[in-house]
Amino acid sequence: MSIRPISIVCLAAAMLLSSTLVRAQENANVKKAGIIGLDTSHVTAFTKLFNDPKAEGDIALVKVVAAFPGGSQDIPDSAGRVETFTRQMRELNVEIVGSIEELLPKVDVVLLESVDGRPHLAQVKPVFVAGKPVFIDKPVAGSLADALEIYRLAKEYNVPCFSSSSLRFSPGVASLKNDPRVGKVLGCFVYSPCSIEPHHPDLFWYGVHGVEALFTIMGPGCVSVTRTHDDGVDQVTGVWKDGRIATFRGIREGKSGYGGLVFGEKGIVPVGDYGGYKPLCEQIATFFRTGKPPVSAEETIEIFAFMEAADESKRQGGKPVTLESVIEMARKKK
Repeated sequence: MSIRPISIVCLAAAMLLSSTLVRAQENANVKKAGIIGLDTSHVTAFTKLFNDPKAEGDIALVKVVAAFPGGSQDIPDSAGRVETFTRQMRELNVEIVGSIEELLPKVDVVLLESVDGRPHLAQVKPVFVAGKPVFIDKPVAGSLADALEIYRLAKEYNVPCFSSSSLRFSPGVASLKNDPRVGKVLGCFVYSPCSIEPHHPDLFWYGVHGVEALFTIMGPGCVSVTRTHDDGVDQVTGVWKDGRIATFRGIREGKSGYGGLVFGEKGIVPVGDYGGYKPLCEQIATFFRTGKPPVSAEETIEIFAFMEAADESKRQGGKPVTLESVIEMARKKK
């Protein structure tokens, strides 16, 4: 009769040990994340998702622990928000540091969140040198030339990185490329807000969301772009190498929003609603776990070449401009 209590004690001890080992393994798998740039609402939204004690799946394996504020004095949307988001990040128990160099030893992975794309190249260089996988929020850079250099450095240092708008992973966008209601995608029409920031090519600042959705549906392979511009709207049409055509409408006047239509062999299907930040954060977390970017460097470069070609088409009065030509011009700048 004395054996039974001992067996219960042993079983309880074994269960406690097993639970402790599981927690230890989970803690060992958690990636400590650092944020560069506290001038966008993304930083608090992402941190709340990653640091949520109820998080599940890969999101539970990323914890934001430190951040460097940054900021750009010549962009009101940056300079005017750094103090607010820095305070909010402190309230979320994230350590605020004084430099990127101070941040990097504290973290395993990096989210480059500076709303201004121009400093991204300089900010990501030390991240690559330190060998830290990095997500670069939109726009990946403030110019096509800088975007090309960022991906060249990532390859040189053999550091995984990717950039994307959250629109790419919204279920109502991501599912359309292989939607049986559509069949083979023959073309699409996508619209989004498209406010312009004078320090960036016109579509880089906010039109990138709609252009990213367009490429998510169409895939890469665009060869030329034609743009029609007015103060309240832009219409940019791309021709793909297989003859398919897709159009982006950038809205600055009247009712705005995200949406569009996909034209396929089997049907015409509307683009679904915006899905928020969680699908993107899930992809970021999986990327940090696997080291495998969900969006290739080549496709991101093509997206920014599309937008740069749109600017060149505007400069040329709406003439077609090839993506190859703007990439060649960007390479010469470097």
